Amino acid sequence: MATQSVHKNKQGPVWPLGLIVNVTPGTPVGIMSLVDPASANAPETAAGPGPSTSDEYTVRCQQIIFQAYKSGATKLASNTGNVYVVRQNNAGAGGTGDLGIVIACLTPGQTFVLASAPMSQNVFSPYRYLIDADTANDAAQVTLVIQH
Repeated sequence: MATQSVHKNKQGPVWPLGLIVNVTPGTPVGIMSLVDPASANAPETAAGPGPSTSDEYTVRCQQIIFQAYKSGATKLASNTGNVYVVRQNNAGAGGTGDLGIVIACLTPGQTFVLASAPMSQNVFSPYRYLIDADTANDAAQVTLVIQH
C-alpha cells in the first residue's frame, strides 16, 4: 500500500486532504476525516467558553477536487466501482441510499471539481461533504483550493 502524508495546511492555497477511503459501502466518510477526525473545527462545533479544541474560524474553500482512485501498491490505482460525493443530510448520516444528497457519481479514475466562480463570495465548508462507494475500500483523492 502506498504511504500517505497528512497535511494540515489550512492556509492553502492548495490543501491536499489525502486519500479518503470508504471501508463500508453505504456508510459515507467525511472528507475532513484525516485532517480533523473529531470535526473539532466544523461550523456546527461551538468554540465555547473555557478549554476548546476548535479554532476561532472554520475552513472554507472555493473548490473541492475529487479524483476517484484508491491506494495501489506504490501509487494511486483505479477503483473497482463507483464513488459518490454526497452532502451531509440533516441527520448527519446519508449515503447513496438517499438520492437527495448525491452530488456526483464518479466512475473509476474520473475527476470532479465542485467550484464556485473565481473570486466569488460563495465558498464551501468541506465538513459538509462525504465519500460513499459501491465497493469496499474504494476511495477518492481530495484536494481543497482555499480562496483568500
